[in-house]
Amino acid sequence: MIAITGANGQLGCLVIQSLLKRVPAGQLIALVRTPEKAEDLKEQGIEVRQADYNRPETLAPALAGADKLLLISGSEVGQRVPQHKAVIEAAREAGVKLLAYTSILKADRSPLALAGEHKVTEQMIAESGIAAVMLRNGWYTENYSAQAPGLVEMGAVAGAAAEGRLATAAREDYAEAAAVVLTSEENQAGKVYELAGSQAFTLAEFAEELARQSGKKVEFAPMSQSEFTGVLVGAGLPEGFAAALADAEAHAANGWLFDDGGDLERLLGRKSQSLAVAVERGLA
Repeated sequence: MIAITGANGQLGCLVIQSLLKRVPAGQLIALVRTPEKAEDLKEQGIEVRQADYNRPETLAPALAGADKLLLISGSEVGQRVPQHKAVIEAAREAGVKLLAYTSILKADRSPLALAGEHKVTEQMIAESGIAAVMLRNGWYTENYSAQAPGLVEMGAVAGAAAEGRLATAAREDYAEAAAVVLTSEENQAGKVYELAGSQAFTLAEFAEELARQSGKKVEFAPMSQSEFTGVLVGAGLPEGFAAALADAEAHAANGWLFDDGGDLERLLGRKSQSLAVAVERGLA
């Protein structure tokens, strides 16, 4: 049995759809905070169980009978360490044989503020004694492409990444890679995958692609980290999260969101989704 946390979230849903191409629905356990919101998963023949990161008593029962667990990192930045700790302890109690964790690119050495909780989580997993595999996901292409219509309307792509190259990948590519690892006949224990897109781009190149596909003028507006934080806050993001995203872009200028090791491409057996396709989908 394979259990997936956050199974009705954006990444979790895609992981499950990819798993269903590889194993029967009866081999999957969808762990969700609110089962009533996962009726679509039940209709597909998947067992749905309540598992709330903030209610540790729900976790061990939810993991009963699970051989493998995909721990999709929590979305509450600043709360993830205690949440992940509760899941790891429950996994150990339930006898999970392989734990896969969606971490962040180069987590063990990354200077990104967002990497801190991932690094601690990886350490907790190592100390738990559970056989584990790290899926160090890079930046999502959707972080940019999902904003495509608005950026075209403004005629500008603001950012603090300067000329840094961003080796992003689509959420569905990261999901498929997770499904491949979870269903692999090869022993995955101890493996660390640095997952990044086949094609890297600068924000200026992203602006050029937006302009090409929209037929409108779109330029890159380089900013300092503090200026970009202000822009994100002005767009409605909470100040702490805005600061973390701007911090990530500032470090991207120095290559911290780039990797050309090819782990993602090897797992997929193909190149990851191109920027052109992502922009096309974003504009649509």
